[in-house]
Amino acid sequence: MSRFLIGRLCGALLCLCAVFPAFAQSGYTQTKAPIVLVHGLLGFDSLFGVYDYWYGIPSELQSGGAQVYVANVSSSNYSEVRGEQLIAYLEHLRAITGKQRFNLIGHSHGGPTIRYVASVRPDLVASVTSVGAPHTGSKVADGLATTLPPGSPLRPLVAGFVNALGTFLEFASGDNDPQDSLGALESLNSAGAARFNARYPQGMPVTSCGQGAAVVGGVRYYSMGGTSVLTNLFDVSDPLLGAGALFFGFEANDGLVGRCSSHLGVVLRDDYSWNHLDEVNQAFGLRQLFSSSPASVLRAHANRLKNAGL
Repeated sequence: MSRFLIGRLCGALLCLCAVFPAFAQSGYTQTKAPIVLVHGLLGFDSLFGVYDYWYGIPSELQSGGAQVYVANVSSSNYSEVRGEQLIAYLEHLRAITGKQRFNLIGHSHGGPTIRYVASVRPDLVASVTSVGAPHTGSKVADGLATTLPPGSPLRPLVAGFVNALGTFLEFASGDNDPQDSLGALESLNSAGAARFNARYPQGMPVTSCGQGAAVVGGVRYYSMGGTSVLTNLFDVSDPLLGAGALFFGFEANDGLVGRCSSHLGVVLRDDYSWNHLDEVNQAFGLRQLFSSSPASVLRAHANRLKNAGL
């Protein structure tokens, strides 16, 4: 009889051991403020509701208890215009959720976009986290601005094509935000970024390649980025990013953004083995062998936000 009871107890303990990790992780990403993901240039939330910009990341965050929303703003436009669109979206979320503040995570041009919101409407923002964002501009944008100066006959043709592509992405996302590719180019080149930083300096490093203030106006600032380019033979976007990397010379970059340009607030890490699209788990999660999973990294960051009371 005693051996029977011992066997039953051992079985129960084994079941508890198997179940406990699931319970232990159930609130791992359960932040106080909802998480809002914001796409970059020529980005979207979901194409025809089938293919997501933040590939597999929302579900990874939600699996640990996070409340996650994916914003859709203009695919190409000025940082301030995109920021105003995001403010309208956050006001909408306030109305339907009752939450007053949000943890904003922005990729690429999404970085300056969320910085604008935090600067002009800090009441809406608990934290800002930029991922591979060109806070001091992108040398690729500098190269395009030089190649397509005002008055160039190619300038309106290229701008028209990019605007048309942005319009299609908006249609595929079920939205119709306005497009201004030249405005995006002005926002993302070094001169435009410098003007933006002079108006909205919150969280920006005061030294070259340094870290910025961790907290400004009650908003916490974080950043991360990658420094690899050609990361997977089967990723069709790698050759394009490889071409972009040529603009950087010997500077570490992700194919579109330099390592130091990605710095904002507390720099969590600036040298992940990711290229610019790997940072949001594109394409289809293809990335360098043995590199960190972007979904797992953002999951751990959500836990960091939770532990900070955000």
